[in-house]
Amino acid sequence: MALAFDDIALLFQRHGGTQYSGEPVTQTEHALQTAFLAEQAGADDELVAAALLHDLGHLLHDHGETPTLRGVDDLHQYAALPFLRGLFGPRVLDPIRWHVDAKRYLCATQPHYQAALSADSQRSLALQGGVFEAGQAQAFIARPHAAEAVRLRLWDDQAKIRGLATPGLAHYLERARRAAAGWA
Repeated sequence: MALAFDDIALLFQRHGGTQYSGEPVTQTEHALQTAFLAEQAGADDELVAAALLHDLGHLLHDHGETPTLRGVDDLHQYAALPFLRGLFGPRVLDPIRWHVDAKRYLCATQPHYQAALSADSQRSLALQGGVFEAGQAQAFIARPHAAEAVRLRLWDDQAKIRGLATPGLAHYLERARRAAAGWA
């Protein structure tokens, strides 16, 4: 069953105030900052929607603490997909699905990328399968929308700034509605 936009807003209202995986921002602040960075880079509505919703799977789980501290990969990149499939097409869903693999790809292809990851991202990288080997990296980037997943991942990495002013959730949900309307 697909979520309605009111359901998405309610998830952010109920669970978005929790801390984002050991970072100095909340889940909502992280989502808004990621969408803001996408918007500032000139991304279209589909990629801005993916940026906003890429970690929605975290809001569906009640972990209490950062899952990586318990040695758990929560597979958040997949958790929300069944609920978003009725709203969005592959240009939104694929970057969400592959933003974790994009981290593995960037570690394999960009010198110094891995060392710049936060402590939680370093822990989750190991739990998520580690750095791609060369063949895995080539196979990943050949997927449709993999380049968008890489762009999303880079914004995701930057979206951890305490106090960064962004437009509110309503602004980005409107962009997501436009992305959904374009898919329907």
